[in-house]
Amino acid sequence: MTALASPTPSLAQRAYNIRRHALRMGQVQGQGYIGQALGAADLLAVAYFHALRYRPEDPAWEPRDRFYLSIGHYAIALYAALIEAQVIPLEELETYGTDDSRLPMSGMAAYTPGMEITGGSLGHGLGIAVGACLGLKRKGSDSWVYNLLSDGELNEGSTWEAAMSAAHWKLDNLIAVVDVNNQQADGHSSEILAFEPIVDRWQAFGWFTQRVDGNDLDALVKAFDCARSHTGPQPRVIICDTRMGKGVSFLENREKTHFIRVDEHEWDTALDSLQMGNNQ
Repeated sequence: MTALASPTPSLAQRAYNIRRHALRMGQVQGQGYIGQALGAADLLAVAYFHALRYRPEDPAWEPRDRFYLSIGHYAIALYAALIEAQVIPLEELETYGTDDSRLPMSGMAAYTPGMEITGGSLGHGLGIAVGACLGLKRKGSDSWVYNLLSDGELNEGSTWEAAMSAAHWKLDNLIAVVDVNNQQADGHSSEILAFEPIVDRWQAFGWFTQRVDGNDLDALVKAFDCARSHTGPQPRVIICDTRMGKGVSFLENREKTHFIRVDEHEWDTALDSLQMGNNQ
């Protein structure tokens, strides 16, 4: 009898798995940027299991699409996606943030398979992506460059210099993804330095712009597809409104969630809460 192939997990299951991987890594250290990882899990699921072209066994495969994590402290979120994508072995999850681990708490390209850039200093990812897009075009490559950046990085002048440059060079191989969770180290992003009207601003810089609920998988799939199929000679941006701590109710309801310290007994509660939501 021929064994039946296992069904391919749905995007919802992928997003759940990414959240679970992130929580388990957070449990290793007892703290971390868990709120961002839970909030960004849906857009990472769509990126890695719907949009990107890559080979898990060969992260440096030249024809791959590139995923640049500008926000280096979101590393735990990207590690979770790379574990789910089988770029990083699941057993390495237990080494998160420890000495000699390939999974440092802030993303380091030299350490981690699939981590394309080192993004510890915020506001530089989009500029690196612009340079990569220019290089790929000159090589005749059809690869896409995706750049995940945060609403807090919109405070940085270098981000807008890169945005202006991308439009000037008509980089239609660039898709920026902005995680708008309205949280940064000093408080609400919109109160630190107002970024609205965010759609109008990106459009004024010459970008093809969409804004979606970043925790709605169907909306994200449509937005990624639309960004890739858009025929205009211009860069594309998907603005994603996400909820910090998504999927774990007591974390969603915390007032300050930029960097979370969770009591030892709460990690199991968080995992149980996530599982209950997945079963509904």
